[in-house]
Amino acid sequence: MDSCNTSPVNNTNNSVPSADPAPALTSRGPEGGAASRARAPLRRPAVLIAFAALGLLGWQWLETRVRLSDLQTEVARRLAEGDSVARESRVLSRQNQEAVAALQAKLGVLEAQLVESQSQQLALDAMYQELSRGRDERLLAEIEQTLTIAAQQLQLAGNVEAALIALEGADARLARANQPQWLALRKLISRDIERLKAQPGADISGMAMKLESLIAAVDGLPFAFEQRPQPAARAAKGSKDKGGGGLPATEAAAPAWWRTLFGDLWAEARQLVRIERVDQVDPGLLAPSQTFFLRENLKLRLVNARLSLLSRDARSFREDMRQSGIWLNHYFDGRARPVQHALDTVRSLGEMDIAKDLPSLNETLDAVRNFKLSRSREALPSAPRATAAKGAAATQESR
Repeated sequence: MDSCNTSPVNNTNNSVPSADPAPALTSRGPEGGAASRARAPLRRPAVLIAFAALGLLGWQWLETRVRLSDLQTEVARRLAEGDSVARESRVLSRQNQEAVAALQAKLGVLEAQLVESQSQQLALDAMYQELSRGRDERLLAEIEQTLTIAAQQLQLAGNVEAALIALEGADARLARANQPQWLALRKLISRDIERLKAQPGADISGMAMKLESLIAAVDGLPFAFEQRPQPAARAAKGSKDKGGGGLPATEAAAPAWWRTLFGDLWAEARQLVRIERVDQVDPGLLAPSQTFFLRENLKLRLVNARLSLLSRDARSFREDMRQSGIWLNHYFDGRARPVQHALDTVRSLGEMDIAKDLPSLNETLDAVRNFKLSRSREALPSAPRATAAKGAAATQESR
């Protein structure tokens, strides 16, 4: 800066002793001095550097302005694009919101339909379970009743045939149902059927029918003390059939009137003589008023024997049959065919063994009852489900 502030006046004053430069300056004049003053600073490096730096700064400023302008243009373009994208985004967002709202509405409808279908499904399931449970309960009730009848026939009447028919009917009913849940019951019923078929037991029903017939025939049995000698006409007829009633052959060849006379005499003689066996006990004699009570007591004995037969009381049955046989032998005519038939029936029935133990059906009955109980317990949770289904259906209708 000191060099830059040095003026021509100062230079002149300092070089006063020299005389040559003065004329030169004088000869150049004022214009030449100004030009030299103008070129003097340019010859110095600092000034050049300053101008270079100033030019560089100017160039950088221009470049910065250009870049800034380009950047502003780019930013403006980007902002415009961003605005357009934002507008498009807002439009798309609005469309998406509308689509979401529509989808939510459809979803609500679908959910409502799903709830309704679920409620209907629950209601149908409940109805099906109720129907199936009712059908199974009816089937189990029928099987239980059939088994009860079979058990009663075995215990009370000892009727193996009727019990077999009842068990086979129950097995056929379960077979028609064709459900695997009845296999256990069918196995038990089949086992009982096989056990009854292998049982040799007495024909209780047939024996009871024989006793019924015997009771009905008591009123027609003749008493032993009511015997009458044969009439003379029957004796004469018998003598004629036997070739003269035992007369000699010469008398048989006599005239008819003589044969008739001797036949009458022979018949009278036969009535005078009576041959009886003394090794037999005399028949019991009863007053006419007591015969009715004897027949009624015999009927009561046979009725008691029938009850003992049905209840399988072998001791009482044998005692009643023994006492009935004693009364028939003592008071009734053993030569009469009805009495002989009654004695044979009483004797054959009294010799039969009715005390054989028949198989019990209690295990099968218990299995049926336990199965019914389990089915009823399984049916309890279905009631809340049915109630929930009805509540869901009511809620859907309210919506």
